[in-house]
Amino acid sequence: MKYFDAGTITVIAVTCALFGMALFFSGFTHDLLLEAGVFLVSVKLILIGYKTSAASQEIYRELEEMNALLKNIQGKN
Repeated sequence: MKYFDAGTITVIAVTCALFGMALFFSGFTHDLLLEAGVFLVSVKLILIGYKTSAASQEIYRELEEMNALLKNIQGKN
């Protein structure tokens, strides 16, 4: 859960709650397909945010390693 902040968790909870309410109130009708589409778009956006956060963490870690190596090389000269 280190990639999910409070806002993302709130969006996930609200999206799931609204999808459940839509399922309960509209039943298995044509409108459910629209609600499912909106739900899937929300999930996709959350997953994109997660992947972006994970990639940023990896890039930051690699930059820290490069910085440490450069400092080590400069210290030897």
